[in-house]
Amino acid sequence: NVAGKTTLMRAMLGLVPPRHGSIRVLGQPAMRGNPAIGYMPQVRGAIANMRLSGWDFVAGAVNGHRLGLPLLGKAGRAEVDRVLDLVGARDLSRRPLAETSGGERQRLLLAQTLIGSPRLLLLDEPLISLDPHHQHAVVALVKSLQMELGIAVLFSAHELNPLLEAMDRVLYLGSGQAALGTVAEVITGPVLSRLYGSAIDVVRLRGRIFVM
Repeated sequence: NVAGKTTLMRAMLGLVPPRHGSIRVLGQPAMRGNPAIGYMPQVRGAIANMRLSGWDFVAGAVNGHRLGLPLLGKAGRAEVDRVLDLVGARDLSRRPLAETSGGERQRLLLAQTLIGSPRLLLLDEPLISLDPHHQHAVVALVKSLQMELGIAVLFSAHELNPLLEAMDRVLYLGSGQAALGTVAEVITGPVLSRLYGSAIDVVRLRGRIFVM
């Protein structure tokens, strides 16, 4: 908690300048409005009560700098349909957001991030408030998109276990420090004790990891 996960993503988006050094994203300096990045922010509870349809909600990201309901041409409408098909949400998008479940809204939010064919997705806590079944579905969908589209994904989460089947590497933040590597390299008692600043034990049981 409060270790800098969201700040890291905002820095990659060019919204937070680094105090020292520099940040490069996909080989280029971090900048605002980078079309190569798709971003799902952590604060999204307000959309749960919207009467806006899922289609219009996703379409709002096509010209994100404009206010009001989207007025799209043929190419813009085709782009919305393309990303909805990628996440399997074409039928879902006909319903108002207020009538969708948390897992269904995550599909629509994920579709938004894919507008414009980004090369990197930044997903900030997309598993919050989801039950284990929907957590698994979101992780599986993101992994399939990552492989199908050949893109990179930085996936922020507090809970490691839902991601174990999908992660290539883990970046663990704590106490102003970081550890980067495979799960086996990073999720160990000595490494986490250093990051937390207190004694930590790591127990592996039935394919799950418990940090105590």
